[in-house]
Amino acid sequence: MAWLRREPTGVGDLTVRAVLFKGTRDLLPIYALYGVLFADHGLSTAQISLLLAIWSVTAFLLEVPSGAWADTVSRRGLLVLSCVLQAACFALWMLAPSFAGFALGFLVWGVAGALESGTFEALIYDDLVARGEPSAYARIMGWARGAQESTVLVAIVAAAPLFAVGGYALVGWVSVGVGLLHTLTALALPSAPVAISATAVDDLDDEPAPGPVPHVKPGALPAVAPQTDSPGSTASRYLVMLKTGLSEALHVRRVRRGVLLGALLYGVTAFDEYFGLLAVSGGASTSTSALLVGVTVAGSLIGSLLAGRTEVVSSRTLAIALFVAGILFIAGALSVGVAAGHTLVWVGFIGIGIAYGIDFNAEVIAGARLQDAIEGPARATVTSVSGLLSEIVALGVFAFVAAATQWFAMSTTIAMLGSVLLVAAVLTPSWLPPRHVAARDRTENETP
Repeated sequence: MAWLRREPTGVGDLTVRAVLFKGTRDLLPIYALYGVLFADHGLSTAQISLLLAIWSVTAFLLEVPSGAWADTVSRRGLLVLSCVLQAACFALWMLAPSFAGFALGFLVWGVAGALESGTFEALIYDDLVARGEPSAYARIMGWARGAQESTVLVAIVAAAPLFAVGGYALVGWVSVGVGLLHTLTALALPSAPVAISATAVDDLDDEPAPGPVPHVKPGALPAVAPQTDSPGSTASRYLVMLKTGLSEALHVRRVRRGVLLGALLYGVTAFDEYFGLLAVSGGASTSTSALLVGVTVAGSLIGSLLAGRTEVVSSRTLAIALFVAGILFIAGALSVGVAAGHTLVWVGFIGIGIAYGIDFNAEVIAGARLQDAIEGPARATVTSVSGLLSEIVALGVFAFVAAATQWFAMSTTIAMLGSVLLVAAVLTPSWLPPRHVAARDRTENETP
């Protein structure tokens, strides 16, 4: 418990804490069974769809407001609250397994997701700025994303034996326990200050002024605006942060483009919801389809883990990689559609897995460059705007698939989604923010 109470002692310590936080976030066996849980308790398909809508809309509406709140009060405190609410969702499902109980649980879970989105990224980046190590951000986020992808697989695999032993009750209460463990990992995160004084808000401009950009020296804490605990002052700061974050996300060009590119790269990954259906449409059995989906997860895992190494690439190189990913994705999906046997299906999914990994890698890089570009105090708010837009892109993917499959085969429909990667490749050279902070780090480290 002493480890939880002290601040991270270095970048390595911070990396471990970030990986533990993200790794326990989705280590939830209930993921694999909650749809069946609802159906077995008498809910119709329409009611289940309504529950998912409640979850999605709640997170959607609170995405940006919660980001501004994270820029106003303790970010670590909000992450702890998010973890507690997530655990409370599954407890509600176990204690009140009815439509009302499930709906209330999804409402709580939606709030939890909104509180975490943007807050975690801002907390880690500002802590690294305080240490003079912002260039480590992409590597840490890559490892954290990799841990998240890995534990999803572990949770899904664990669901079957847990259910066999104790039914839904054991699966649900184990998920509650994981949520409480997740809360402990949130307590171990740093309490980093906002990395710029609120008095500097008026200095933000569409383009940086000529000359060197101010840099926080290693070990020096950034300036923070004085805060009071009065409710009126907190409300006032909240409105300032909301306005500041939205203004920077919408009006500062390099930030706006970074927000849009990150949202596009992450939002389009909603096509992974259809990988199982794609595999079955290519003639794979149910068990084989699970293995094929595993290939794509392996791709996303490798892509995430390599982000720390590839973060130094130029925007042109990243654009080429995304273009190759688009071609591989389209060819892979079409190969599955014309598969005469399992061999071609596997070849197609390997291509999709490589493309999926490149996209995940590019998304982590774009997220790191966005954090570099943000100059105002409302870092979590700006990041939440990107999260909100990614949800809109994902909804667009769902709507497209629902409409396109009325006329086209599943493989053709999924292949058409690969064109989004080609669009991202075209936009990357002009939309990817420059790597200012990392460049300054290298220059300072090379100075005698």
